[in-house]
Order: sequence, then C-alpha cells, then structure tokens
Amino acid sequence: MRAFIFPGQGSQSVGMGAALADASRAARDVFDEVDEALGQNLFRLMREGPDDELKLTANAQPAIMAHSIAVLRTMGVQITEVADFVAGHSLGEYSALCAAGSFDLATTARLLKLRGRAMQQAVPVGQGAMAALLGADLSLAQKIAEAAAQGEVCTVANDNDPSQVVISGAKAAIDRAIEIAKEMGAKRAVPLPVSAPFHCPLMQPAAEAMRDALSYVVVTEPVVPVFANVTAQPERDPDTIRNQLVEQVTGMVRWRESIANMFDAGVHEFVEVGGKVLGAMVKRIVPDATVTSVVTIEDVEAAAKEIA
Repeated sequence: MRAFIFPGQGSQSVGMGAALADASRAARDVFDEVDEALGQNLFRLMREGPDDELKLTANAQPAIMAHSIAVLRTMGVQITEVADFVAGHSLGEYSALCAAGSFDLATTARLLKLRGRAMQQAVPVGQGAMAALLGADLSLAQKIAEAAAQGEVCTVANDNDPSQVVISGAKAAIDRAIEIAKEMGAKRAVPLPVSAPFHCPLMQPAAEAMRDALSYVVVTEPVVPVFANVTAQPERDPDTIRNQLVEQVTGMVRWRESIANMFDAGVHEFVEVGGKVLGAMVKRIVPDATVTSVVTIEDVEAAAKEIA
C-alpha cells in the first residue's frame, strides 16, 4: 500500500516551481489558476522572491500548496490508482484534500490565503513563539511545556517524530521552555523563525475565521481517505473534515501517530509530493518504510516510472 503526503510551512524557498513550470504545461496551469484565484502574482514571488515576502504566512501557505499540486499534476497520475491514503502536515492537509478532490484548486488557494492571514493576525508580532525540542518525545515535551507555562499558554504544537516535537505559545513561556529543556532531558531546544505561535490555543481567533470561511465552502467526499492531523485517523465524511480543519488551527499536529497508523494499516511506501522534509520524519517513525520525495522535474520523471 502507498500514501501520498504533502509538506507544510518551512518547505518554501525562492525559485520553487520555476524549473517545473519551464518543463511542464500542467505545472504552469496550476500556478496560473492559483494566481487568478488570489488576484495576486504569487508565482512570480515564488520564482523571484524576495524571500522575506515569500515567508509571510499568507504567501507561504498557498505557495507550498500550489507547488505540491503542480508536482502532482506533472506526474500525470490518478490519485485513486496510485494512493491508498493521503495526508498533509498542517497546511499540507489542505494540499492532500485538494489532491483527493475535496476542494478544487482555486478554493484551496483562497482558504489558505485566508488561513495564513488569520493565523498571522491572531497574535501580535513578538507575543508568541515556537521552539523545536530535539531528542525529546511527546511525553517529555509535554512535561517541559507544563513546567514552562506558569499560567501562560505553552503546549505541544507538532508531534513530528520520536525525536522532534515542536512547542508553541506565549513568547515568555517558550523562552522558559528553551532554558529548562536540556536539564529536563531534551538534547537541545531551538527557537523557530516563525511569525506566530501556530497550533496552540492562542490561535483561537484564526480558528473562528476558518470556521466562518469553511461554512460557505462545499466539501466533497475525498476519493481516497485523508488522515487528519487532529485525530491521526483516516476520514472521508465531508462534515467531519470541515470540523477537523477548524480544530486543526489550535490543535496538535499528530504527524508521528498518523504515519505510524498508516504503516500499521499496511502502508509501506510513502511519496512526499513537493518537499523533502517529511520523508526524513517518516524514516525516523517507521524505518522499514520506503520513502520517495518528488520535487524536481527529474524526480517527477523517475517517480512516474516507478509508480505507474
């Protein structure tokens, strides 16, 4: 069995998609459609930068999704014929839902633009922070977060793999967590260069914005089950998916469990579409799995031969 997985924020880089668009009409069509949906020349920003503008959450989120879908369409595969499940890390869940037909491309782009803006506006710049705890599992990360909270928000945001957990919350609490992490057993704690504290209760205003936006959007049953970030379980019911996308804004990304559960369900081959970050996590979670990362036109050509 095989799963297609889609990367989240941090996978953006200036130049992304440029060579792909030069080589593939399907990719160019994706970037053109996203630009039209957003009323923005997002692809020019992806191709030329500047980097600080591309990193803005409201740009990075639709850009990463557009790149993933451009890679997928360049592969020229039918998702029902090549994947038993799909999943995505944080915003990548929207890419997965687009790939599985729950949202059309234009709707996905608009939702992610809104999601990015809402997440950025939920907490004033400088008041929130995130940090990666390396050499820490979920249990240890939760203990560190609880010890550092001292009445402020400090929670696990991403349970990425057995050796990397990300915490999120008020800046002062995250600073305290970084200070005490090593003495509590983590190898080290690294502050992340993000503009807001994602996937924690401080994102509640963004969750409400997404609840409102998603109430106007048609969610179609996906053609293959989508593993949800908030439950680490496969889902196909449109109303449940809608609710889970709202919960996801403030909830923990249960990536380690999602990959482990897919592996237990029989998935031994994972294809990362549009990035090279998730593949390394997968190998740390299920070392016996086969992982292919598809980013460049050369990757696409090689993967299309193997997967067809």
